[in-house]
Amino acid sequence: MTISPERLMLNRLAFGASPGDLAQMHLVGAERWIEQQLAPDPGDEAEMVQRLAAMGLHIKYDAGDGFGAVDEMRPPQCLDRDVAELWPLTDAKRKIAGPERQRPRQEVAAATLLRAIHSRWQLREVLVDFWHNHFNVNAAGDQAVNVALPAYDRVIRSHALGNFREFLEAVATSPAMLVYLNNRSSRAGSANENYGRELFELHSLGRDAYLNDLYNRWRDVPGALKGSPAGYIDQDVYEAARAFTGWTIEDGAGLGGGKTLPATGRFTYVEAWHDNYQKRVLATDFDPFQPPLADGRKVLDLIAAHPATARFVCTKLCRRLVSDTPSDALVTAATQVWTENRKRPDQIKRVVRAIAHAPAMREGFGAKVKRPLELTASYARGAGIDATVTVGLLNELDGSGQKLFGWAAPTGHPDSMDYWLSSHVLRKRWTLVSGLSDNGWGTGSFSPAARVARPITAAQAIALWHGDLTGVEADGRTIAAILSGMQLAAQAPLMPGPASDPVHRRIFAFCAMTPAFNLR
Repeated sequence: MTISPERLMLNRLAFGASPGDLAQMHLVGAERWIEQQLAPDPGDEAEMVQRLAAMGLHIKYDAGDGFGAVDEMRPPQCLDRDVAELWPLTDAKRKIAGPERQRPRQEVAAATLLRAIHSRWQLREVLVDFWHNHFNVNAAGDQAVNVALPAYDRVIRSHALGNFREFLEAVATSPAMLVYLNNRSSRAGSANENYGRELFELHSLGRDAYLNDLYNRWRDVPGALKGSPAGYIDQDVYEAARAFTGWTIEDGAGLGGGKTLPATGRFTYVEAWHDNYQKRVLATDFDPFQPPLADGRKVLDLIAAHPATARFVCTKLCRRLVSDTPSDALVTAATQVWTENRKRPDQIKRVVRAIAHAPAMREGFGAKVKRPLELTASYARGAGIDATVTVGLLNELDGSGQKLFGWAAPTGHPDSMDYWLSSHVLRKRWTLVSGLSDNGWGTGSFSPAARVARPITAAQAIALWHGDLTGVEADGRTIAAILSGMQLAAQAPLMPGPASDPVHRRIFAFCAMTPAFNLR
């Protein structure tokens, strides 16, 4: 199966190939398109802002103790709000309906999908999705993470093409991460190692750099005595956890002596909770009694500069953008760019540019399968549906295996084919595209028949829409399978006009379930 390099790149660097983006790439060329995407213009977002403002999400609940019944379409109200404004939603003593408390995650999920479909800056949206998985938090499992999610999404967006070391600190000080990995409760004498461990294993050096199975003393790790340990061991995790004690949030906790923290949900540092004694992380000694935040920042400096971090994160980027099994040459090239630019403010952009311009980006169709978010967005884009996002569509996406901002484990959603090809997920893929085709959730309809000026047969319609949607010519076997699934005769006539739209839309949905559309 072959596909044009332009369409393949749009399937990898965007949420699928829309007719408009294909035309733009043909007009300016792939190289210039990439450069445009790597420099998103914040002044060119008016259409997206308008779409977000116009997106009404249904909210309904019965009257309860202290609140009245609600049944209304409500535009997003949480996306731009500070965590302090939303923090009252965490107070269990307040009389607030459950749907109101759940609203922040729902709005961020809806905005994520809407941007994936319509944003002009597609590559940024792909990277935002990548980093949300890399720095995963579960907003569906903790109310405090839920209300901190809009602010966390803004952190991810603002750093998606920036410097990784700065990104690490922005995440480390984000209330959503402090709550999710329990650092808010980490104190001297009882340091919580959850954040420290995931910082090493998932955010930076990676599981392959964990050497505790081989070494249990820091000085035995290869390179440690020269100040350049090859990896990390449990001692590094424990010491890093001590370095981050006192990094917490204003959640009303008691400070002793009758004093309490404010209840804003914002990041704060409590000196009295910090372990000020000497530490050693990655074979580097930390002197005692350093200035506020200095110990944690030094840990971030060390891990951001470690070669294993460069290799681990670049491998993940190559896996997300190109293939489940990226070539060593591609990963090595990306790692070199990462290392050479680790102090530049646009480090990540330079690495993504190197990956995007690599020959591998234009080769190897079928090396990835679209996850449900990609499938949904790319179908709306490819079919030309002027879609909005509704609660019904979000609920269906939640049940597809990719519950946005609701993956419990800190690993984030899987990024390999095997998980997304189970029988349950395959069935959900069908309901997503068929529901969009039928406007089953009120997301918006489309009229394929308006694009056809003359009568055509069912077989011709399948060939036409399969080519438009996938860029691949439908073979006889594909056409026969779709005809059988729809119980249509090959020569069944489809007349011009809206009366034939339901059949055309159904054909679109069947075409979206072929390997040519599901793979990238």
